[in-house]
Amino acid sequence: MELVRIGEKLISVTKIHNMVQEVLQARGQGLSQSEVAQRFGVDRTFVSRLEAVGEIRKGRSIAVIGFPVANTEAVGSLCRELGVDFCWVMTDAERRDYAQSRNGIEIINELMTTARTLRTYDAVVLLASNARLRLMEALLDSATVVPIVLGETPLTRDVPVDLDVLGKVIRGIRPLSAGEP
Repeated sequence: MELVRIGEKLISVTKIHNMVQEVLQARGQGLSQSEVAQRFGVDRTFVSRLEAVGEIRKGRSIAVIGFPVANTEAVGSLCRELGVDFCWVMTDAERRDYAQSRNGIEIINELMTTARTLRTYDAVVLLASNARLRLMEALLDSATVVPIVLGETPLTRDVPVDLDVLGKVIRGIRPLSAGEP
C-alpha cells in the first residue's frame, strides 16, 4: 500500500485509486453523477471533476473493421491512440484461418453477432475490397459507414492501409479533445 504524508494526515493512494475505479465503474453502469455521489458520500461536482480529469474524448463511438490488411499492428496502434472503441483488422492469412476454423453455421452466427455489435457504433470505418464494402454497408444500414477501398474484388494479397488517410478519417468523424494526439 502506497502512503503519502500530508502534514498530520496519512493518505492511502491505493484507497483513492480503488474508490476512483468504483466511482467510474458505477458511472459506466449508467448511474447519474448525483446517484454515484450519494452512494460514495462525495459531492456531485467531485464525480464530474474526476470524469473531466480522465476524459480522453467526447463524441461519437467509432469502430474500425477490415481485411486483408498488411499493417494490422500499425492500424491497431493508431486506433488505440485515437480512442477508437472497436478495432478488428485481419491479414488475408488470419481471415482464411478464421473462416477455415469454423463451420458454416458458426460463421453465419458470428457474422450476425458482429454486425449487431457494429450497429451499436455511431460510425463504422470499413477497410476492404469494393464488393466487400457494399456487402458490409448493406449489413450495417443503420450505422454511419465510412468506406476505405483497399482495392478491387477479389483481393489476393494483404494491402497496407495508409495510416495518414485512416487517421484523417477517424479525426473527421469526431473532433479531438484536449490532450489527444
